[in-house]
Amino acid sequence: MGKKYYGEFLSSDEKISTNILADRLGKLERMGLITKTPDEDNHTKNIYTLTAKGIDLMPMLLEMIAWAAKYDDKTGAPAEFIDRFNKDKNSLLRELMENLIPRA
Repeated sequence: MGKKYYGEFLSSDEKISTNILADRLGKLERMGLITKTPDEDNHTKNIYTLTAKGIDLMPMLLEMIAWAAKYDDKTGAPAEFIDRFNKDKNSLLRELMENLIPRA
């Protein structure tokens, strides 16, 4: 979804509280799934990015999204996304992975 700042995560539709968000980001960082680096353009902000370890979770996360869409009528997954997953999972996964891997 292109989010990289704490405030962007905080204003997400999930409505997560500040203490929970801070705790979860800290846990993800300690687990090596994300990194936190200072924003060169705004030194009061940090940028959160996935690590290779975090990116490698994408196939499993896609499967979980598809499973939730199948069994939960109130899923937040867009219908177009689920349709695309069901029609060509490998192509969707490839595209998502390419967009997650930083370019040199």
